[in-house]
Amino acid sequence: MRCFLNFIKLRTLYNFFLFLALLNIFFSTENSVAKTFSIKEIEISSPFNASFDKNMIINHGFVEAYEELVLTIVQSKDQKKLQKIPAKEIKSLVETFSIVQESFINETYNLILNVEFNKRSFFELLEKKNVFPSSVIKKDLFFFPIEVDEEKSEIFLFSESQLSKNWNLKKEKYHQLNYILPNEDIDDYNLIKKNFNNIEDFDFKEISRKYNFEDFIIMIVFKNNEEIRVLNQIVFNNIQNLKNFKFKNISLENSGDLEKFINQQKMVFEDYWKLKNIINTSIKLDLTISVDNSNIIKIDQFEETLLNIELVNKFNIFKFDNKKNIYKVIFNGTRDQFLDVMKDYDYFFEIKNKIWVLK
Repeated sequence: MRCFLNFIKLRTLYNFFLFLALLNIFFSTENSVAKTFSIKEIEISSPFNASFDKNMIINHGFVEAYEELVLTIVQSKDQKKLQKIPAKEIKSLVETFSIVQESFINETYNLILNVEFNKRSFFELLEKKNVFPSSVIKKDLFFFPIEVDEEKSEIFLFSESQLSKNWNLKKEKYHQLNYILPNEDIDDYNLIKKNFNNIEDFDFKEISRKYNFEDFIIMIVFKNNEEIRVLNQIVFNNIQNLKNFKFKNISLENSGDLEKFINQQKMVFEDYWKLKNIINTSIKLDLTISVDNSNIIKIDQFEETLLNIELVNKFNIFKFDNKKNIYKVIFNGTRDQFLDVMKDYDYFFEIKNKIWVLK
């Protein structure tokens, strides 16, 4: 009898902890619906007069936050498709917001706002406009601009280069790339000068590795009296891409022309990076994943990982028992992409009867 009672107690205790675990699971899975894009420190100013309306100012802040989000995750060729969205529709995308700071100075109201956009609603808007977003992945990379004066047969590096001196003077919040420029190094200077005649074919990997960067962009700008020719060597994940441009009637000695040139090239690099990290929301890979539920911490970590992967459209618990949880996961990508992404988080699977079993 005592053994039977002990069994009942143990079984009750087991069921209790299983119930707590499942509560935690369902709660955390619900968070997948509420994933957001966070846009911080939107600054708004407005005259404080008889027509002052704080709600209108906050709504204006929503519009500015929306525009910043579009610039952050959408390629430049598609950004026009997302203009002229009614303020009311933009407001409907807002999950929550907070006022960071507000002040009245010289009859002017100043507001700093943080805005959270519902990710799923935002993606639905992009799908209607036939626009694919990119994952937000900030990246540091090595950037080496080189100017070649073809008329004088001279090369300009480091502080001699207008591009080097001005490239990082202006940074936009919506840029995902952060450029690390080289230090003035006499050995690098002499090496590049020595290879002046074959600069287009020079291998810059040795120089980039000195700065502990495998990913880099080398920009070589050839100038003459008729045009500027640009050769960009972009290397990400050991894959090289060349992007060439020609410009007429501009001078890098003119501050206005120089600023436009830098902005245009940065846009090219941002678009290339977004394309590398694009989320194809038209692809919806339906996965059934089995996870051992004996370890609550493991379950929490797995769900947190799914929440943090931009390519995971949504997930939920399909069914469960006392040994495993069965998840339904919708992934915006291919099977190989899913395996690659999960591998980065040290998750590996074996497939049994069309069910992906987490090892």
